[in-house]
Amino acid sequence: MSLVKLTIKGISYSQTQNGAYALILNEVDGERKLPIVIGAFEAQSIAIALEKDITPPRPLTHDLFKNFADRFEIVVKQVIIHKLVDGVFYSSIICERDKIEEIIDARTSDAIALALRFKAPIFTYKNILDKAGIYLKTSTSKKTLSKKEEAVIENLILGEDKESVKPSREDYSKFSLSELNKMLDAAVKDENYEKAASLRDEISKRE
Repeated sequence: MSLVKLTIKGISYSQTQNGAYALILNEVDGERKLPIVIGAFEAQSIAIALEKDITPPRPLTHDLFKNFADRFEIVVKQVIIHKLVDGVFYSSIICERDKIEEIIDARTSDAIALALRFKAPIFTYKNILDKAGIYLKTSTSKKTLSKKEEAVIENLILGEDKESVKPSREDYSKFSLSELNKMLDAAVKDENYEKAASLRDEISKRE
């Protein structure tokens, strides 16, 4: 089976339900996107790895794993999303130490959080992308999701995570950029990374 390289487009959150997120992966040589529903903690960890200007005062779990691996000269070479069963994605982390390669099973969200920290490529098999990929005609230069993309992902999130959702998230539209940046600094200091990620999203929309 042929492998397809993926890049991270971003993380989408439900506009109406808190605690519900989807990681959006792009097909490198195509127009399909692979949305994967993930938990809030993993969404925070991936968002922090993507946003270089958010630095946790203490290492998160995935940062700790990276530090541990660096100390013992373990390198993550690549991540492969290798299976899709009943809507659940399964992934493998390909590691190397002393020129010996090992394959470790992992949740896809954890695997991608580590891939970002090791700057490792992410792949899936063509048959998985054929089955779960979606076509959304938007500009590849855009950093944020279009309204159409948001609507499609919203339906995906609600369909996958109806039981665990919480009340709607806070509205930051009434705050100025200066206020938002102060709130972001405070959220990072308090290690409230879910709030920090939300604030960073709002700031990015205005910049």
